[in-house]
Amino acid sequence: MERLSRAWSSDFFWSFRQSKLAMISSTVVIVLVLGAILSPLIAPHNPYDLSTLNLMNGFTAPMEPNAFTGETFWLGTDGQGRDIFSTILYGLRISLFVGSMAVLFALVLGVSLGLIAGYVGGWVGATIMRIADVQLTFPSLLVAMLIFGIAKGVTPVDMRDQVAIWVLILAIGLSDWVQFARVVRGATMVEKNKEYVQAARLIGRSRLAIMVRHILPNVLGPVLVIATISLALAIIAEATLSYLGVGAPPTQPSLGTLIRIGQGFLFSGEWWILLFPAVTLLALALAVNLLGDWLRDALNPRLR
Repeated sequence: MERLSRAWSSDFFWSFRQSKLAMISSTVVIVLVLGAILSPLIAPHNPYDLSTLNLMNGFTAPMEPNAFTGETFWLGTDGQGRDIFSTILYGLRISLFVGSMAVLFALVLGVSLGLIAGYVGGWVGATIMRIADVQLTFPSLLVAMLIFGIAKGVTPVDMRDQVAIWVLILAIGLSDWVQFARVVRGATMVEKNKEYVQAARLIGRSRLAIMVRHILPNVLGPVLVIATISLALAIIAEATLSYLGVGAPPTQPSLGTLIRIGQGFLFSGEWWILLFPAVTLLALALAVNLLGDWLRDALNPRLR
């Protein structure tokens, strides 16, 4: 309890308590994440269990009883009678899982290559950074689509739907590692000339031990900020790819897939099929982005 009290009284949490925007953003993120994790318990229906669907409930407006069954749904239903509230909760699971895993993959890859490029240097570092520079000349979304297309093309047809989520994670992760590598390389080049690194060399520590145990902990501050902001971008990238039909499979629709489905009914009067998944995606991306902006300011000693 004493440690928790001390942590709560630290400058970091004091800054958090003073920022209403950070508190609101974190609350929105926590609510949406808990809703996604607990969706099997919270959702009134399992939208992917065909035995529970009733086509007579199709196109039911929000909070209005269905003309045939008399059932009422908070956010309405789609053309197949699926509860929109339930599909949003289950779609959040896919979007958050893909976004989180893609950022984690990009972070591990980018930090590793950045440490090597910054500490080893020479032709190894130059090669890594030239690859990063070339990738930066292309939009990350196009890079993700290219990687997704190649990976899906080499995957057997009968396994494409099963591995589509992992291919999507690979595609987004490989398109976002560059920013981690560039930041870590710059910080590593500064840290490797400091006295504690020189002392580690004198006592015979290996390059790998110096990079992992000495330099890495001192360059993680900006990496955490980038990871938080990248999470919002990864979620949007996943939604964009799914909206374009090259993301999550129809059997595991994410928020992007739900928005793509809802667009087809927008001009026929069933506006709720598009509106609620779009608002959920907007709230999630905006809250994570605002939280990342606050974290960047909170971890910057010049702004304290």
